[in-house]
Amino acid sequence: MLGGIDFISVKGDFIQDTTGITYPGNVPVAKVPHLFVNYRTAGKSAFGIGMYVPYGLTSQWNDDFPGRFAAKKASLQTIYFQPNFSYQINDAWSVGGGPVFGHSNVELIQSLDVSSAIPVFPKRTEFGTASLKGSANAWGVDVGIHGKITPVWEAGLRFLSQLTFDYSDADATFKQVNTGIVLAGPIPGFAPAGTPLDAALAPQFAAGGPFVDQKVTTEIQHPAQIQAGFAYSGYERTTLSAEYSYVGWKAFKTLPVNFQGPAAANSRVLQEDYNNTSSIRLGAEHRTMTGMALRAGFTAAAAAAPDQTVTPLLPEQDRALATLGVGLPFGGRYALDATYAHVFTGGRRGRLDERATGSTTAQALALTEGSYALSANILAISLKAAY
Repeated sequence: MLGGIDFISVKGDFIQDTTGITYPGNVPVAKVPHLFVNYRTAGKSAFGIGMYVPYGLTSQWNDDFPGRFAAKKASLQTIYFQPNFSYQINDAWSVGGGPVFGHSNVELIQSLDVSSAIPVFPKRTEFGTASLKGSANAWGVDVGIHGKITPVWEAGLRFLSQLTFDYSDADATFKQVNTGIVLAGPIPGFAPAGTPLDAALAPQFAAGGPFVDQKVTTEIQHPAQIQAGFAYSGYERTTLSAEYSYVGWKAFKTLPVNFQGPAAANSRVLQEDYNNTSSIRLGAEHRTMTGMALRAGFTAAAAAAPDQTVTPLLPEQDRALATLGVGLPFGGRYALDATYAHVFTGGRRGRLDERATGSTTAQALALTEGSYALSANILAISLKAAY
């Protein structure tokens, strides 16, 4: 049995071209659990169940961030539950697999822009916020093979299918934000000069207006994965490993947001057009004479988001991870594992607004307005027990 928790702290910034202002986007420490239990029979079979987080994100920006009209907070939390059965084909090779059940929660908070309702106003005048929350379940499958090529060489191959989450019963809530603006001149068909803007907009948040509590639907694809790895144990008490991972992010083309009530006219489809990605992981483990394990690793992963859809929703970047870890055995059947990882990125240019539906790539790229920076620290602690 192996169980534990990962503590993840993320720091992000956006530096705007026109002003040179840096807008921070710090995410509170996230706690991500994991649990794996395995049982081997007296024969050639084994059973297990795992609970882990394959994908997840949270981006959260301050109240003055100009990109808050695209996303002030975006959070995706998904847990996979995976029962597995494996069978030992011979002394060297085993195969296994099983169904995957996923449970996902999504939250999106955006600021409402007056210019979207009254075009004569300049952009980025906030008059309210919209919050979307929902959950969904999905099923998939996982299969793999593992074995020894030679006494010192091992290999493994794994496939995890795509899971599609249909958030068909999510909740949308709205809140008015006071602007303090008084109209200097009349706006035909809306209000005369001298009208407080907040009073003129208040009916939109009352019964009969578009911004009342209502249902909303969306759909998010969690991509398929293919992983292949090798390990070499020819050095005394030392194992070297390498893994290649391919993730089918191309399935994430759009993010529909469809309101099921009075705000239906504000429904939209966000164009994401992600690309498939690859990553490489390298690792080393050395065990001392006392059984303590010393570990180090490095990961390089390519960004899935194309240049034209790097936005506050997910300002994704190429990244590298450096890790250090230790395993401490105790009590004969227990071990405590601890790992620290730091995520490095080189920064990336991006947008403040979502890409308009139907816009060309050239039009989208022309609207990059600054640079995003991102770093993260991860501390993972696990407890192993063997019975």
